[in-house]
This record gives sequence, C-alpha cells and structure tokens, in this order.
Amino acid sequence: MIARRTDVPPGENFVTDALIPDMREEMRSHKELADLAEGQHGVVTYRQLRKLGFSNGHIHRSSKASRLRRVHRGVYAVGHKRLSLHGHCLAAVLACPEGSVLSHRSAAWLWGFLSSCPRESAVTVPHRGHRRRGILTHRVAALADEDCGTLHGIPVTSAARTLLDLAAVAPARELSRTVDRAKRRGCLDLVALDAIIRRRGRTIGAKRLSKALELYRKPVYDRARSELLFLDALEQEGAPLPKLNCWVEKWEIDAYWETQRFAVEVDGWETHGSREAFEDDRLRLEEMKLAGIDCIPVAARRIEREPEQVAKRIRILLHRRDLGA
Repeated sequence: MIARRTDVPPGENFVTDALIPDMREEMRSHKELADLAEGQHGVVTYRQLRKLGFSNGHIHRSSKASRLRRVHRGVYAVGHKRLSLHGHCLAAVLACPEGSVLSHRSAAWLWGFLSSCPRESAVTVPHRGHRRRGILTHRVAALADEDCGTLHGIPVTSAARTLLDLAAVAPARELSRTVDRAKRRGCLDLVALDAIIRRRGRTIGAKRLSKALELYRKPVYDRARSELLFLDALEQEGAPLPKLNCWVEKWEIDAYWETQRFAVEVDGWETHGSREAFEDDRLRLEEMKLAGIDCIPVAARRIEREPEQVAKRIRILLHRRDLGA
C-alpha cells in the first residue's frame, strides 16, 4: 500500500522516503529483465526471473497482465505477442534440461541449410530429459563437445552433427540438397564430417551421409554441383569422361571430349542474366558448329532431376560421333 500524507492536496500522491529504495530496486530489476530478454531473442526462463528478484506472485501477475507470455513450461516471452523464429527456437532449448541443443531440421534451418524453419522445434536432450509439448525431442546418452556450439545465441548442434542427424530422418533428395547448401555456405568440412562418421559409423545416419558425400570427394570438388552430378552419372553409364572447364581454341567449354570434338554446356538461366547474354550464347554455339565442334546445352536443373537419362543420351551421341554419323 502506498502511504498518503494528509497535507498533500487531494488527487496528488506522495511516496514515502522508505518506499523509494524499493521502487528503484524494482526499476533496476525491470531494466535487467529487458536487457536479458533483448540478448535472448525476447525469451527468459522462470529461474532467470527468480534470480533477478521477481517473486512468484509478481511473475503470476505479469503473466495475467500479458507482460510475460508463457511459451513453454518455465519459459516466457517478455512483452511479445509474436516471437521471432529465433525466439521460438531458443525457447524450445531453454524449456529442456541443461545441455540440450537445437538439432535436426531446426538446426539445419539455423545454419542456413534449409530455407524454412519447422513449426515444431527439434531439440536433442540428455537421456534424462522429459518430453515437452510442442517440442520434438531426441534423446541421446551424451553429446561430444565438438558436436555442440552456439549460433546466433542459440545452443545448437555443430554443422557436421546437424548433417549427420538430418541424414537419419531426411529422404535422399532432401539430404542431397541440404549437403549442397552446406557446401555453398562454406560449412562442408570433410575432415569434421569424416570424424563424426567414424564415431557414428554403425548408425543409419552415418551410412546415408557417407553416401551423400561421395559426390564431393572427387578431384573436381570445387566444381558446381551440377557438374559433379554430371560426371558421376557418366561414370555410372560407362561413358568416357570429358575435360572440364577447358579452353578449346577461343572458347571456354564446360565439358569437352577432344577425340569426338563434342562438347556440353551446363546451362542455367542464371548464366544468361540478360537477353544480350542469351543471344551471345546462341551465336557461340553456331561458331563452334562451324569450327567442327558439336556442342549441346544441358540444363543444370535437368541434370539435378534426371542425371541418368542425360548421361545415357550423351553416351549415344558420343558413339554416333565415333561412327561418323
């Protein structure tokens, strides 16, 4: 109850000197809470609130007044009706036992390997962890130190561990796309991946990930993914392999078979960029034809979708060149 003085005009309040320190302490606590929430994507835990000096009654009243909004048991959003995706991910981790980390598809999104964040956050928890409503929990006996880290202030599995976990639950095509995104983001560390595959070699995730990485172990590791798929499909088809990105006379050619004077250009819309570039490519094909080089464009997306069919047709065309057809 705030004390009133009788010598104060009606309608005006007077706070006693004894209450001023309490009000200052409360204001300090609220500032500390705001600073903490700002550094944690807008979420705090019950234990953090208690450590800041908030009583159970204060927490209850703040919840009823929507100053604190319950996200998970023991985790609150501070003054937010709608949390960011990062906030939801961190809230899920904070709702789980100490040592838990964001993992699987949620971790893949955080690393930038997936374009969309799953509605239900995936969290890997120590074996003693309990299930939490709205959180997809994965129990493990322990996580090695090298398998964990922090990204954007959120505890998360390492890039290598994330790919391993995803390999255990994702279809082959999704895993392939994810590995490619990891490569393009500079996160495809083959040394770290080989180390985790050796440690987890008997698991289905390790076997699937090892297979997905085969494409990136060729000497042409730095080539575009479509070219890697192209080479792999040619090998499977038994066709001779071309020289890649080589100069023939005045042209730089993506794939060239010197004996057959045959070439393939891996074609994508992004390689044109403008109508002028598109028309220049058509002229280039005409000039190569006049020089005795048979060159065909193959769409990069087609190589992604049906590499076997592309390789089969290339083998037929090469055979016809051998026969002089």
